[in-house]
Amino acid sequence: MKFAVAIFSTTLLATSIIASPLASQREADNEIQRSAQAPRRTTRPHNPVTSEVLYLNHTSQETYSSNWAGAVLIGTGYTSVSGEITVPIPHLPKGANSYTNYCASTWVGIDGDTCSTAILQTGIDFCIQGGSTSYNAWYEWYPDYAHNFNNIQISPGDMIKMTVDATSKSSGYATIENLSTGVSVMHIFPYSLGGDLCEFNAEWIVEDFSINNALAPFADFGTVVFSNAVASRGGNSYGPLGATIMDIYQDRVLTSSSVTRNTVTISYT
Repeated sequence: MKFAVAIFSTTLLATSIIASPLASQREADNEIQRSAQAPRRTTRPHNPVTSEVLYLNHTSQETYSSNWAGAVLIGTGYTSVSGEITVPIPHLPKGANSYTNYCASTWVGIDGDTCSTAILQTGIDFCIQGGSTSYNAWYEWYPDYAHNFNNIQISPGDMIKMTVDATSKSSGYATIENLSTGVSVMHIFPYSLGGDLCEFNAEWIVEDFSINNALAPFADFGTVVFSNAVASRGGNSYGPLGATIMDIYQDRVLTSSSVTRNTVTISYT
């Protein structure tokens, strides 16, 4: 912030002119401090677990992660990903504390598996605390944290279309459409926020996201089905068939994922 300070002949006037910028600066510093202390909801790159887990689960075909479940296409030049879901009703997992907020997130994105520098993504969070549920739509260019879409209502049973488009490796946009209500919101990223895309991955994911660098307590989300799942590369469209399948392992396997030609199904187990 730049301030222009004029010099006046009277001490009283000079004091009032100088005091205002100082007060504004103190308020700005306080706002920065409050912001730094606020919880930061972040989607993090795929965090694989060890080969020992693969052995314990008697399979070499499954990719396990501490935070991602779903399907990832791996290649080069992915510039657009979309999919449609029916918003689920989350439930408390077994042994849950009714005072704890349990959450899960579902999103589409570009990068974050074999590219660690950035993720362009948009999606829906669903949470449950006691008997109360909540929903939130968001967008993110990792490593920046997620930001909320404020002008869209999400309810259980709504059909939601999610789309991300990379207009370059450092710019793009994210769109959430509530097909049930006809409301659509978009955020444009005019430049990258801390990292450029590789365009190596196209993803349809349910995630245990992070808050202040720690995984959130994971909700029983039931089943999420991405229909009309499409990724674009080099002017051609691709479905998730043949994608790498991921499931979440946290002391035990928590999800089960599968794909068809144009769907990705992820279930809590």
